[in-house]
Amino acid sequence: MRVTLLRDKGIVLGVTGSIAAFKAADLASKLTQAGAQVDVILTTGAQRFVTPLTFSALTGRAVHSDMWAADADPDGHIAHVRLGEHADLLLIAPASAHTIAKLAHGLADNLLTLTALAARCPLLLAPAMDGGMYHHPATQANLQTLVERGATLIKPDEGRFASGLGGRGRLPEPPELLGHVRRALGRVGALAGRQVVVTAGGTREALDPVRQFGNRSSGKQGHALAQAALDAGAEVTLISSARHLPTPVGATRVAVDTAQEMLEATLAAARAADALIMAAAVADFRPAQRQTQKLRKRGHDEGLRLDLEPTADVLLAVSEQRVQYGRPRFLVGFAAESEQLLQRAAEKLARKKLDLVVANDISAADAGFEVDDNRVTLLAPGRAPEELPLMPKSGVAELVVARVAGALVQRA
Repeated sequence: MRVTLLRDKGIVLGVTGSIAAFKAADLASKLTQAGAQVDVILTTGAQRFVTPLTFSALTGRAVHSDMWAADADPDGHIAHVRLGEHADLLLIAPASAHTIAKLAHGLADNLLTLTALAARCPLLLAPAMDGGMYHHPATQANLQTLVERGATLIKPDEGRFASGLGGRGRLPEPPELLGHVRRALGRVGALAGRQVVVTAGGTREALDPVRQFGNRSSGKQGHALAQAALDAGAEVTLISSARHLPTPVGATRVAVDTAQEMLEATLAAARAADALIMAAAVADFRPAQRQTQKLRKRGHDEGLRLDLEPTADVLLAVSEQRVQYGRPRFLVGFAAESEQLLQRAAEKLARKKLDLVVANDISAADAGFEVDDNRVTLLAPGRAPEELPLMPKSGVAELVVARVAGALVQRA
């Protein structure tokens, strides 16, 4: 899937001697599919595990390994200078203990370490090593040196090593590595230095220890909004009930289940927020009494009557709190309707004093709940409704976040 942030970005991927090099091949493929221009540098050790042909086939570009090879650059630059000058990011994944030591001490005896010295772009390190090597004082000292110089460290995972030992030192999976790349490239975006809160997922209200009331909201749109805000450089708090979805790299997640939990977490986070994007589908009602024991089925012809009570209106509560604290500076709500979409969305916009409403028709089979695409209409005070075509939820998220960023600039 194409990622706007990565489109035509020059990424140098350094791969060192580690069994985890096979994950680098998958990462190179994912970066290329996302739209990046990926130049791979393989050390001699890396080629013991993977071949240049593998990466060339996955990226569609030449693979580099020999610091002495003649370079075909039309400007006459040698390889390490050309790669270092043109890169938007240098990512070394996996980064072996040996290469980390070389980088920390400024050694330049292969093409990768040469390029690292010549590059002026951000350096992202993903260590991977066996046994107790990661926690060894020498490795930790070398990593600390590199971090102090401005490198960003991707903390390795814990688990089983190829040797059969266990501990910290495993290379994270490619989707997580891709998230770190996005975080590194997005830090200087339009929302850099801004605090953005996003709510996601559908809340659930317990009837008894087994059953609950909920809705069909998957949380995909909210999580896409969190990722888009991160791509724009924001510090993101994601308040989500969608436990099945991963947390975007860089976001601070607050897990909630009920409407009351959503209310408390959102009010607390909104007090310091520049923007709140309320994408969560909060239950309007809950059982008036939660049963402590499982309700038993009585008979095939005997029904069950339940008393329901309204839950708190989270968005209205935030709007009222906004009067006191002046935050969030920009407030976005969602209107999921099955009829009279624009009328009800406009009513929500006015009644809750929102800056933007994202309205979507939940009766559409190809958009909205539980799918990857959405078709929405944007409503803002004093502006005609803006109907957007069917697009991936990531595209909707980028457009909404761009609207938020533009408004915050105007209000600065």
